[in-house]
Amino acid sequence: MAKNSDGKLTHRDETLARILKWLPLLAFLVVSLPAPIIFLILFLASNTTEAAAVYFFLTLLGAAMGAGAGLLIIIALLFYRKRWLQKLRERLAIDGITASEVQWFMPELTTAERKMLKQMQSRSPLLADAYCEILASRLMATRLISRTRKDLLLVEQRLNRLALIQGADTAALQTELREDQARLTDAKRQATARLAETQAQMQMIEASASRDLSHGDTYAMLQRLTAAQSHLPLSIEMAQLERRALEEAEQETNQLS
Repeated sequence: MAKNSDGKLTHRDETLARILKWLPLLAFLVVSLPAPIIFLILFLASNTTEAAAVYFFLTLLGAAMGAGAGLLIIIALLFYRKRWLQKLRERLAIDGITASEVQWFMPELTTAERKMLKQMQSRSPLLADAYCEILASRLMATRLISRTRKDLLLVEQRLNRLALIQGADTAALQTELREDQARLTDAKRQATARLAETQAQMQMIEASASRDLSHGDTYAMLQRLTAAQSHLPLSIEMAQLERRALEEAEQETNQLS
């Protein structure tokens, strides 16, 4: 991985991401546990009833205050991690999203996409790699459409404000803005076309994965069904033999009696 370069994931990013993943829980334990543990030890070591009551009360109070402070720290750290991951995704998307970077864009995937990717990774790694490539293209196309939509809205707002200006020559600026509008419209159209292509490719890979994932289970079920059907005549024959044996035994019993 490249280091200290825009648009690339660095070793520092990965390390910080791992730290931020576990830091909220560790911070909660560090903040909430020491005070009640100390007072609990003093409670157990107290010699008088009055001191024990005081330390027990302080244990409960320390646990409540520690838990409250710990929850506030967790919320703050989770908010910070969310903002940090958003900035990381924006930086990674500068030079385009690669298949290896898709894992950092999981919040931007749909539930169905995450589920399908997880199934492929566990049962069909080759298809999972291809699916990540398509997901990366889909994410880039979606981001480009969103960005061009926002830029088009800004250009339209500037054009509307220029139309309200009286007594100033704004023709040149309006011409530039309309050229920007045309370029953005064309970029949005191309991004929309690319998005449609990636969605079609995703459907193809998902269909292929569904066949591959279900083929093994279907084949195993077919084998069990075939085995059951092959054993069925034998079971029927054994039941008939057993019934005949019972009938013969009953006949012999009747003759003897």
